[in-house]
Amino acid sequence: MDSAAALPPAVEPKKTGNVKFAFACAILASMTSILLGYDIGVMSGASLYIQEDLKITDTQVEVLLGILNVYSLIGSFAAGRTSDWIGRRFTIVFAAVIFFAGALIMGFSVNFAMLMFGRFVAGIGVGYALMIAPVYTAEVSPASSRGFLTSFPEVFINFGILLGYVSNYAFSRLTLHLGWRVMLGIGAGPSVLLGFMVLGMPESPRWLVMKGRLADAKVVLARTSDTPEEAAERLADIKTAAGIPLDLDGDVVAVPKTKGSSQEKRVWKELIFSPTPAMRHILISGIGIHFFQQASGIDAVVLYSPRVFKSAGITGDKRLLGTTVAVGATKTVFILVATFLLDRIGRRPLLLTSTGGMIVSLAGLAAGLTVVSKHPDEKITWAIVLCIFCIMAYVAFFSIGLGPITWVYSSEIFPLHVRALGCSLGVALNRLTSGVISMTFLSLSKAITIGGAFFLFAGIASLAWVFFFTYLPETRGRTLEDMSQIFGSTATHKQAGATAEDAAKDKKVEMAATN
Repeated sequence: MDSAAALPPAVEPKKTGNVKFAFACAILASMTSILLGYDIGVMSGASLYIQEDLKITDTQVEVLLGILNVYSLIGSFAAGRTSDWIGRRFTIVFAAVIFFAGALIMGFSVNFAMLMFGRFVAGIGVGYALMIAPVYTAEVSPASSRGFLTSFPEVFINFGILLGYVSNYAFSRLTLHLGWRVMLGIGAGPSVLLGFMVLGMPESPRWLVMKGRLADAKVVLARTSDTPEEAAERLADIKTAAGIPLDLDGDVVAVPKTKGSSQEKRVWKELIFSPTPAMRHILISGIGIHFFQQASGIDAVVLYSPRVFKSAGITGDKRLLGTTVAVGATKTVFILVATFLLDRIGRRPLLLTSTGGMIVSLAGLAAGLTVVSKHPDEKITWAIVLCIFCIMAYVAFFSIGLGPITWVYSSEIFPLHVRALGCSLGVALNRLTSGVISMTFLSLSKAITIGGAFFLFAGIASLAWVFFFTYLPETRGRTLEDMSQIFGSTATHKQAGATAEDAAKDKKVEMAATN
């Protein structure tokens, strides 16, 4: 009895310390997402001054704002190979260096061409950051807190957006020629600090196992698992996924795999060209959630929020930028709420609630903007209030579910040997969709009215809800190595309700059958 009573105090400090260490690693890795968030936030306001200073057209503004997402495709695809080559940690450093260069070029731009070149360089850095941050965080996190920790990239995207909005407001008092350049160039500062801080992080245990460095992987797993038993179980699962025999041990071991182009062809074949039903389910789920996250119009609201508020009847640069700061604050607050709910409520309930709220908010915003646009000479107070309320509600619902869950879900469902490529494809589609939305919103608004544009987004969000409900199983409490089993099941809705306790029962049954 005495020894049993003494056990909990001995175990609990170990678990708490490990969670704190994993928490610190996730914070550092996810800070790369600030780079994208800051760019999105600062460009929403800076574009007003850039257009006036450089005398560019609305079409050029659309291209300027959206082209970074297209450029980031290069980074997101390259990040898969780079992270498998030099490791997850140094890929994060590489992303920070590239964005640093892009921010400086934008800050010192003397014309539209130089500004576009700066967007190109920064876009590659953003692509690297978006792909690698959730992958590293998912691979270093214990299953019990993976949802909480893997949601951090979206937290920092929102924090970056808020910083961008604040930068707009703070530097709007500078001269026209200097103001927008300071807004863009100051974004180079955080990337320098980030690059040095990341060097203190450990490497991903899954990447270490892929390279045969079992001793190093054991050290990281011991520091990032809830218990020693979980660390041993995670190591066994990763070794199995990497094709290393369970009885093979040592500090450094040979990893049985084909090399070079043969390995790449095998990965592409298993994921794209000849996938199993389970792998096809995983792929469609991973890229589908990325597509709907952006196709539901979030970048139209965030990037063009000053123009949307202006269409809603709010005038004056200071008032527009001030209201935009409120949008950033709302997004940041609700994303913090989401981080504490992901591992308690689960992915599916939050995702479906979030998307449902977005549908209602988009429909309300579209209705309010339509009323305002039909009475240009009148100030219809209720319609203006409705627009403001619906924008705030929309970003709140997005941030509490679809925003963070996209990164959590897509980073945890792909098997180890195709994870880098799978996440790269998801991020690529995310950025491509975002680029299309960003570069067509003004033209779309002119073609079908701004209210009609948001009615269209409401329709797309409705399709997203149906897709999530029918196709995406619950992953809360499952290890990364369990995902193929979950997605291979035809009883999606039964699996959707699976909890951490269900997963534990399944493992006990499997162990009993084996014995």
